[in-house]
Amino acid sequence: MSAATEDILDHLAAVSFVAGRDARMALPAVTVLGEAVTLHYLETGRDLFFHDREAGKAFFHATADLVKAFGGLDPWLDQARQFLRQRGTFRAAVGFFAQASAVRRGWGAEGEALWFALGAAWIDRHVDSAASYFQMPAAILFGDAGVEGLRALLTPADSLAKGRLGLGTYLDGATKVRGICGLAGVAEWARRGGDVLAAGRVRGEAWFRLESDESRSFLLEVLPGFRMGTHKRLFGLLLQAWTGLHLPLEEGEWSLEGGRAFVETDGRSLFVPAVMPDREEALLAFYHTGAHLAFDSYEQDAIHALFAEIGVQHPPLDPDQRITWRPLFAQFGDDMIRFQLIFDLCEDLRVDSALEREMPGYLARVLRISHQRSRPEGAAGCYYQAAMNMLEDAMAGRLPGDLAVLMTAQTGIVDAFRAALTLYAATDLPPISLSERARAYLPGHSPNAARPVYPRQKRDTDVPEMDGGGELGAAGHEEKPREVPQQAEGNDPDMEISPEDIQGTGGRVGVGIPMPAKVMGSGRGVQGLKGGWPYREWDYRQQSYKENWARVHERPLRERDETKAIAIAAEYDGTLRRLKWALQAQKPTRMAPRRRQYEGDEPDLEAAVQFVVERRAGRSPKAGIYLQRRPQQRDTSVLLLADLSTSIMAEAGDSGVRVVDRLRAAMLLFGEALMEVGDPFALYGFASKYHDEVLLYPIKRFTDKFDARARALLGGLSGRLATRMGAAIRHSSRLMLRSPAQRRLLLILSDGRPADYDDGGDSRYLQEDTRMAVKEAQDLGVHAFCISLDPRGGEYLPLVFGSGHCLVLPHIDSLPARLPEIYLRLRGHSA
Repeated sequence: MSAATEDILDHLAAVSFVAGRDARMALPAVTVLGEAVTLHYLETGRDLFFHDREAGKAFFHATADLVKAFGGLDPWLDQARQFLRQRGTFRAAVGFFAQASAVRRGWGAEGEALWFALGAAWIDRHVDSAASYFQMPAAILFGDAGVEGLRALLTPADSLAKGRLGLGTYLDGATKVRGICGLAGVAEWARRGGDVLAAGRVRGEAWFRLESDESRSFLLEVLPGFRMGTHKRLFGLLLQAWTGLHLPLEEGEWSLEGGRAFVETDGRSLFVPAVMPDREEALLAFYHTGAHLAFDSYEQDAIHALFAEIGVQHPPLDPDQRITWRPLFAQFGDDMIRFQLIFDLCEDLRVDSALEREMPGYLARVLRISHQRSRPEGAAGCYYQAAMNMLEDAMAGRLPGDLAVLMTAQTGIVDAFRAALTLYAATDLPPISLSERARAYLPGHSPNAARPVYPRQKRDTDVPEMDGGGELGAAGHEEKPREVPQQAEGNDPDMEISPEDIQGTGGRVGVGIPMPAKVMGSGRGVQGLKGGWPYREWDYRQQSYKENWARVHERPLRERDETKAIAIAAEYDGTLRRLKWALQAQKPTRMAPRRRQYEGDEPDLEAAVQFVVERRAGRSPKAGIYLQRRPQQRDTSVLLLADLSTSIMAEAGDSGVRVVDRLRAAMLLFGEALMEVGDPFALYGFASKYHDEVLLYPIKRFTDKFDARARALLGGLSGRLATRMGAAIRHSSRLMLRSPAQRRLLLILSDGRPADYDDGGDSRYLQEDTRMAVKEAQDLGVHAFCISLDPRGGEYLPLVFGSGHCLVLPHIDSLPARLPEIYLRLRGHSA
């Protein structure tokens, strides 16, 4: 060893004992290459250590592996010196030293040279981007396509760098897009993202992180598999035909990181993913999840009994009054996921057996598709196989006694829990992690306790009435009579349908389709509730009012979704920008004086004279002696009243777009527009359940701010109950009288004609009452205008609101932009 080499080692040891020790430990791998090479190596290590201690330590630690992988120091030693060009490169250097040997072994000299060159190009451009690049696992960067995959991944990033988009934002999304869309898809995704980035930085970064609806929509355009969007309505009808369940179908939380797509439920709605592997799995998922609801997995008394098994008298509730399952499994500590899976095996066996009794051949279909799929690797495969074995044993009649009991009609979820405890004590199923859990379920099955649930009320019969026919959609199937929605979706779980016998010829309440009906019994439609605001109701058949007949109750909305509100704002960013430009012309320009101010543009002579007089008289006058001039606001206030009946949860025609999604966007844009123009405004929703329960939901009162709370309420809007419009209009008119404005506009947003559960199927009854409520509003100085999404609205709206006081929008997609524009047009008439 030369004196020069010893000098470097001594220098390193003098500066840092760790550096000197690490250098000497790494040296044997290098000294065999010659004295000159060893000296050059130590000089590089010393320079890196003095540049940054972490980089130097990583250099010495990785030396032996790098020399072995590269067969010497070329070219990785010269590559290492590139990190000396900029300050703060230590994270990039650490990532390089940790992965360079694996890259060389896996992708050869060409792959390693390209990997380093692409990352090193960012050292001078953006140090943090270089760190993100070198620290990302190389296997993810290269992907299945190897060198071409890496080149396709990084090429678009060069042009995006001009828009100041770093690799930390770009890479994670780009690797996922490449896995979905292939190499060509990355360039198109990046090109579209560049346009979005140019329109707004926050919106653009959300695109590249795959956090915005528009970026996810792009992926759904190219994602392989069976697309649920156009089939949800059909699947919902099939579910209703077999189980009698009529449930709102919500969009599931699609996530590439989640791996598998599940149909899930919270006890009220089904959450449907955008894409599933194929049609058969999608059907089985609907049937299996619906069966959990039909056979009392989420029934209130059953859940209470289940928690009583572990000594909890009342299941814990979250802020939305949903039951949370965690205490049920928390007693198993680190083995919680394992027991939860075993419990799901038992409960799925119980539910699948019950469904097999009503739908013969269901178990065979599940087993057939399960055998067609590859068994998952690792611990997940053990649970997957165990589930298949259970179903095969169930069909062959060879289940052990503690599991065989789950196939009888009298068992419930408590029996499944007891069976799970017995199985847990005796099974050799391995521990499993949360990340592996999703792969452990059979096709069409899903975690039963993944979401908090709204407990369901007990049905009149223990077993749901189902179609006993053979195949799905068999000819001759007669749908049993349906009751109207049982409760306010997502809001009022304690409100039950009254004991009335309601029969009809079909149709949906609140969507403009008459429902000839025969109503028998008393129920709440006659008895009435106490409290609320009483209003009269017009009976056109008697040509007189029913005094104090309708009662309005104001109820707070509990559902809030701030994330959805933010996503809507991002999606409609361009529309909102155009609206704000147009609103500049609507802002008031006439100046109005404000007297006796403490500061202002000029003296208020009258106040100044009075101040001097009082001062000389020995008093202590207030120094409000200035005059301010401020823009004169036009004297206009508006209340937007939105129909929140059950029908808004449905899709508009065959568009694949839910009414509620456009309603949320429209009301958010309306609020933003009114904030810009400065007019006082209020936002309310309404629904009804008989004449004595007309519900108004304040979202923003006139005195409230349009803040994050109001936006979150709009983001969480959902449908509920029916549409008694007359009482809602009368109450809204009363609210508007509190506004000091001389011009009062009542904007009503609806998707169907007025209807309620106790209207006897007479479509004209509430229509005539609404017409009289509009006239009463006009007498009070409130101008009512209706915007409808009902294609048949032109038949009855002019009769209710008058010609020129209503508008039917032919395309639901135009609602978000048109609503503020319609208001501005109406407002202009008041100038």
